[in-house]
Amino acid sequence: MAAAAELGNTIFTTGDVTDPHFFPRATEEAAGELAGLVYAVGTINLRPLAKLTAGDAEADFRINAPGAFLAIQAAAPALKAGAGAGVVLFSTVAVAQGFTGHASVATAKGGGEGLALSLAAELSPHIRINVVAPSLTRTPLSAAITNSGTLASVIAAMHALQRLGTPEDIAGLAGFLVSEEAGWITGQVIGVDGGRSALRTKG
Repeated sequence: MAAAAELGNTIFTTGDVTDPHFFPRATEEAAGELAGLVYAVGTINLRPLAKLTAGDAEADFRINAPGAFLAIQAAAPALKAGAGAGVVLFSTVAVAQGFTGHASVATAKGGGEGLALSLAAELSPHIRINVVAPSLTRTPLSAAITNSGTLASVIAAMHALQRLGTPEDIAGLAGFLVSEEAGWITGQVIGVDGGRSALRTKG
C-alpha cells in the first residue's frame, strides 16, 4: 500500500506498487502540491537461504526498493511545489542487526535505505527523506508470527521494553517526520524498535 500524505488533508491510495502506471495515477489523485509522502509497504518473507528462490528475492526487492523509487519519482514535482515536503520510507531493524532467515527482506529494505540516503542528498533542500526502521510490529502483515502467543512472547522478551510494536508506535514518528516540525531532519534512519537495535538487557 502507498499512502500520499498531505498535511491537513491526508490521502491514502492503495494499489499494486509493481504497476508502473500506479504512482503517476496516485499522484494525480492527490491533485496539486504535496506536503509529504509515506511509502507504507513491506514484505515479511522469512526463510533460510536454502529455501529462498530468485523469485522470492526479486519480488521482495521490487516491492520495497524500486517501488519506493517509483513513488518518489512520480511525486517529486508535487513535493517540490510544497513547502518543506517530507518523505518517509520503512525499513527493518534486521538491516542493521543481521537476523537468521531475514536475508531476502533485509536485502530489500537495505536497498530502500540506500535509496533514501541518495535521494535525500539529491532532492535537498526542497524534499526531506527519512526512514523508519521498526522491529516486529503487530500488523496484519505479521499476523502469522504475532498471533502465536508463545512465539510473540519469546520475541517480545528480546526487546528492552519487553513488548512488540504497535501501528501507533510507528505512525507517530512517521507523522512527525512528514510534518513541518521535522523541518531540519533528513537523511536519517530512525529505529522504533523497543531498544532491540542498541540494547541488550540480558547477558
